[in-house]
Amino acid sequence: MPIHAVNDFVIRFANVNGSGSASANLLFARSIMRMGVPIAPRNIFPSNIQGLPTWYEVRVSEKGRLGARGGADILVAMNPQTFMQDIAAIEPGGYLFYDSTRPMAPSAPRDDITVIGMPLTEICAAEYNDPRQRQLYKNIIYVGALAALLDIDVVVMETLAAETFKGKERLLDANRRALHIGYDHAKARFDCPLGIRVRRSDAVGDRILVEGNFAAGLGAVYGGATVCGWYPITPSTSLAEAFERNCARFRIDPATGKKNYAFVQAEDEIAAIGIVVGAGWNGARAFTTTSGPGISLMQEFFGLAYFAEVPVVVFDVQRGGPSTGMPTRTQQSDLLSCAFASHGDTKHVLLMPDGPGEVFEFSGSAFDFAERLQTPVFVMLDLDIGMNSHLTAPFRWDDSRPYDRGKVLSHDDLERAGNFGRYNDVDGDGVPYRTMPGAHPTRGAYFTRGTSRDRFARYTEDATPYVDNMERLLRKFETARSLLPRPILRKAARPTRVGVIHYGSTAAAMDEAVDLLAANGVDVDALRIRAFPLSREIADFVQSHDQVFVVEQNRDAQMRTLMTADLGLDPARLTSILHYGGMSITARYIVREISGRLPKPVAKKTVEAVS
Repeated sequence: MPIHAVNDFVIRFANVNGSGSASANLLFARSIMRMGVPIAPRNIFPSNIQGLPTWYEVRVSEKGRLGARGGADILVAMNPQTFMQDIAAIEPGGYLFYDSTRPMAPSAPRDDITVIGMPLTEICAAEYNDPRQRQLYKNIIYVGALAALLDIDVVVMETLAAETFKGKERLLDANRRALHIGYDHAKARFDCPLGIRVRRSDAVGDRILVEGNFAAGLGAVYGGATVCGWYPITPSTSLAEAFERNCARFRIDPATGKKNYAFVQAEDEIAAIGIVVGAGWNGARAFTTTSGPGISLMQEFFGLAYFAEVPVVVFDVQRGGPSTGMPTRTQQSDLLSCAFASHGDTKHVLLMPDGPGEVFEFSGSAFDFAERLQTPVFVMLDLDIGMNSHLTAPFRWDDSRPYDRGKVLSHDDLERAGNFGRYNDVDGDGVPYRTMPGAHPTRGAYFTRGTSRDRFARYTEDATPYVDNMERLLRKFETARSLLPRPILRKAARPTRVGVIHYGSTAAAMDEAVDLLAANGVDVDALRIRAFPLSREIADFVQSHDQVFVVEQNRDAQMRTLMTADLGLDPARLTSILHYGGMSITARYIVREISGRLPKPVAKKTVEAVS
């Protein structure tokens, strides 16, 4: 039985990297959004430039289910290399759209799907003489065909193309022609629309489609950052580029044309973090952006910033590891390496946003936290958040909001102060007062060192001042615990003793999973962690539930480890649900894993409902 659905389906494009399909697929996705229907696009791409398989998936959901779902209702199969693998991912009753110029292998079709063959290569050969044009416009032709098959307004596509190629009329005319070639061929060949179709709606509202890396780069600008020291690495490069692009809009002196920011591509990751620590020491709001391998290389500088108490911000866009790992796949596998970065006893502040909205908010706040606490702050993104586009509410920023520079002594403060001690805990919160270079001609100077020292920054190897300093840093960590974003609790409609804890990019899939479980009689309270050090509310949540699941995207249950280490929780009370194959976690996976660990009658009912 063919699937019938309106504004609720998943379509997957199977292409070849470097074939020019990305812009065509994006045109398709944005057209549905322009029709007022929420979308969640995901780009699954290889770590080479050209030739390997690439996939682009769009979840269409008028109800706003924007996490990865799993499976595909429609497959656009443009890559012979992965043809059989791609067909296997189609849901029963789904649709296969493919280039029928060459006959399909007899073993390929499934008897439970609808096959739609269109001779795209043949059509392009008849329409275009240039081989490159044939390749590029084949993508636009199949998008035009999909417009007919799925009842997408082709005028919306034309409008988007006009916006894309504004001022390039020749390209616009060529793309418009290719769209209509595909649209007209599909109308003539097939009974349009299919059982799956798009209908105009108003469910998008004022939300925007934006990548998390762009949100972070813009948030850094609003957060007052003026220095970025970075080295290119997938999947964080576009974050640095977004910062530079937005600085070019907002950080150019209108009178002189001079840049009011420094954007430095260093020779390697070690140099990049060195630039940032130096700038932070000098009073600038500075950051670097990197991924797991860069975090590994920067360790010694993290220790220096922690021990010398220099405010810096680090954006870690996590990817599959260890070593080179899977550069273009997503994971949450850097938690421990960031939380305890560098040798010796170190503990760092981590912020864990769930998507572009919180990414923008946390990126701005990270610089306040770094300066108030005089310490490195890590903003933990991942490839799914950073490099994929997400539907989110427009960003908000209060222009009257002052920057929190923390405990900084001015010239006048130093005039009134007594004996200044850089590492003296005056207020009992573990955070000392600091001075900026040049604040006073004779007062407030100190020697910044990575070696042990006393409260007045004087070198010493005596145990007493060393222990005093290390214990003060622990007090500062406890101060951080009270400042950072608190976890968000979603309580079930009915009282329950089952809880689930999650963080970061698992949020969308988790929200859907909780609803699926509830619809089938399984009530679950959900708590989303947003920062480390961890809130005491997390311990209370665990104690108030008989069974607590911890959902995360890594092999070694790193959040569970943090919870037991930081809050002293009994690990036996925490059941891990781990997903680390590199693809985004899905609601189906979460439901299946939770159901498999619940009492058998409940589990059986839940699995049947979502299978």
